[in-house]
Order: sequence, then C-alpha cells, then structure tokens
Amino acid sequence: MQLFENVTMALASVRSNKMRSLLTMLGIIIGIAAVIAIVTVGNSMTGTVTDSMSGMGVSNITVSVTQKDSDDTAGTARGVTLRRFMDATPAADDLISDEMIGEFTAAFPDKIARIELSQEAGSGTLAKYGDPDTTITATVSGSNSAALQALEDSTPILAGRWLDDEKDAGRHVAVVSEKFVEQAIGGSNTDAVGKSFTLNLNSQLYTFYVAGVYEYTENIYASMFGITDDDQIVTSIYIPLDVAKEIAGADAGYQSITVVAATGVNVTSFVDTVGSYFASYYTYNDSWTVSASSISSLVESMTEMLDTLSLGISAIAGISLLVGGIGVMNIMLVSVTERTQEIGTRKALGAPGSAIRTQFITESVILCLIGGLIGVALGIGLGAALSAVVGMSAKPSIGSILIAVGFSMGIGVFFGYYPANKAAKLDPIEALRYE
Repeated sequence: MQLFENVTMALASVRSNKMRSLLTMLGIIIGIAAVIAIVTVGNSMTGTVTDSMSGMGVSNITVSVTQKDSDDTAGTARGVTLRRFMDATPAADDLISDEMIGEFTAAFPDKIARIELSQEAGSGTLAKYGDPDTTITATVSGSNSAALQALEDSTPILAGRWLDDEKDAGRHVAVVSEKFVEQAIGGSNTDAVGKSFTLNLNSQLYTFYVAGVYEYTENIYASMFGITDDDQIVTSIYIPLDVAKEIAGADAGYQSITVVAATGVNVTSFVDTVGSYFASYYTYNDSWTVSASSISSLVESMTEMLDTLSLGISAIAGISLLVGGIGVMNIMLVSVTERTQEIGTRKALGAPGSAIRTQFITESVILCLIGGLIGVALGIGLGAALSAVVGMSAKPSIGSILIAVGFSMGIGVFFGYYPANKAAKLDPIEALRYE
C-alpha cells in the first residue's frame, strides 16, 4: 500500500513538472536509445555476416597440400632435412591420393558427411546459337557426386539430371545452365537434354552431351561490374571428374579436397584432427605437407570481433547514462529543497525517515524508468531504421533491452539515494520554518 502511494506521488510530481522532468530524463533517454540502437545494428551485422558465410559452408573443411616452412624440422628417415629447391607445384607423389581419402573415410565414418572432389578443366568457347560470328565462353570443371550434392541443395535442376560417379564415369556428358542453353544450344531446357555441343577447350575440340540443365543465378560480381550483355555472361559447365582430369592433363591425386563434417560434429576441433591425420602421410616428405582450414573458425572470429566492437561503442554511449544520472540527482536535490515544508509536515505527523527516503527514491526510480522506456522505444526504432538503411533485417536484443531498463532503474536508486537521504535527515522544526 505504501509503495502504491509513493508511486502515485512520484507520477503526480512528474506530471506537475513536465518540462523539467523531460529535460531530466533526456540523458537517460539518449543513453539507452544509443546503446539499444548500436546493439541492434551490431546484431543485424553479425547475423547477416554469419548467415552469408554459413551459406558458404560452415561444415566444410578444406584440406590442401602446402609447402613446408623453411624451418620445418621434419625430414627423411635418417633425420636429415633435404628440401627440394624451388618446387612450385606438388608432384604426383605429393598429392592427396584416393587411397588416403579411403583410409580417412574408414577412420572417421561417423564424423564425415561426404568428401567433395573437383578438377578445373579450363574455359571453353563456342559460337553463339544463331550467330556464328559471336563467341560464348563457359568455365568447365569436373566434380564428383558429393560435390554436386552441395549444388543440388541450392540449385534446382530444371531438366534432365545431375551427374553420377558410376553411371557417367568416362563419358563426355555435362550439366549446363539454362543461360548456356539460351546462349549456345537454343530451344527449351527439356529439348536441350541429349543434345550435343562442341567446346574449344585448351586449344582442342571436345564434344559433350547435355545430361541436365540447372537454374541460372545471376552472378552478383558480374552485375557489379556492369556485365549484363548475354554474350559476355560466363556460366559453369559440370562434367565427370575423371573426364576433367583427362582434359586438364592432371595427375591422379588432388591438391585440395573438401571434407564436409557430419551434423553435430564440432567443426572447429575436427579441423585439427583432419589436418593432423593427412599431415601424417607427409612426415618424410621434404617439401610438402597438408593443412586443413574451415570457414567456421572465420565465422567465430568475425562474430567475436563484431560483438567486441558493439560492446565498445555501447560502453562509450553508456557514458551518457552517467551524465543522465547526475542530472537526476541534481533535479532531485532541487525537488527536496522545494518541498522542504512538505517533508517537515510529514515528519511532524509522525512519518519516519525511512518513509521519506523511500518516497524520494521511488520518485527518482520512476523518473528513470519512464526515461528508460522512452529510450527503449526510440532505440528499437532507430536501430531498425539504421539496419534498413544498410539493407539488413533488424535484430533487437531482448537481453540488452531488459538490461537497459534494469540499469535505468538502478541509476534511479543510486543517484536518488543521496537527495532522498538528505530529505530523510531534515529536522522537522527547521523544515516547517523553511521558506
């Protein structure tokens, strides 16, 4: 009951001095609005970056053959390091072999979803459909079924099918984009399946038959650089992995493979396991070893950096809360002075000092709470507006909102205690005689 009366009196005091109360709350409003807006934009940036990078495959671990450091102490079986001079690329014996991949798969069957293999075959050219004088360019790469599975999840097949390792081994079949059908084959996507086209690839002519047509997605980098002419658009053609290796004249092994971790596997820790496993094959290799990396660690680092940046800026913005608290204490001291006779009357009627103290602390908390709520609403609106300006979806933090409101109430108690305590200690006789 006493609390309800104190809240009622506090609201009445705020209403009777609207402008002064608003100016007093201004520091609290600005501080909380700034903190929430910054946290909202920070969360939006973090979410956007994380989602964007997650689309690139946070479960993917890239395993690559790399040169050993010059101070690497690993050497030959005799313990002597014999580093071959100026090896630019790994030799056939230095590559990751199918045997290594098979043993790795057998060693970690529950932690691997699939292993993606690919081989670039180069860029091919051919005449544009209906215009022999115009040349169309397309990049050609070989991929195993596991690598194409990642494409299947994001790129719909419009006609025909994706390639199959066993069914299409050694065959000159290809999966092309609907844009390539429009550029070089003509007709509908369905009609294009089974038709042939001939590419000038690495100064030789190769004929392929269309096994499938996938949905074309505009390349954002091409649009950024103003490449909108259909004749200039370069699309990707996927062919069987063994055919791509034959065309490229590549060795049997792989300089780089992609290990996709199974669902539930901690990719960050599994990266070290993968790297150590494959590096064990290169213990006595004098020039080359294997390193493993994952985009998940990059995502974590980016998230931590953005969170730290948001926290730092929020701390700077929070200084205005301190200034606002000082303003609250100042106005409460003025209020105590103005209401000295009222305090004296209450004490003369028997009100204890604790009741007077609670009254003024409650008024200070109510003042900060109202300012905090206004700041929260303003901060959410400002954060949403700033997020929209940079093209991101607003992600306000419920936790930061609750902390901001709680902090504003804490400021009310902290900065309201001194004026309240001063009022509680007033001598009732002196207070009644005050003019």
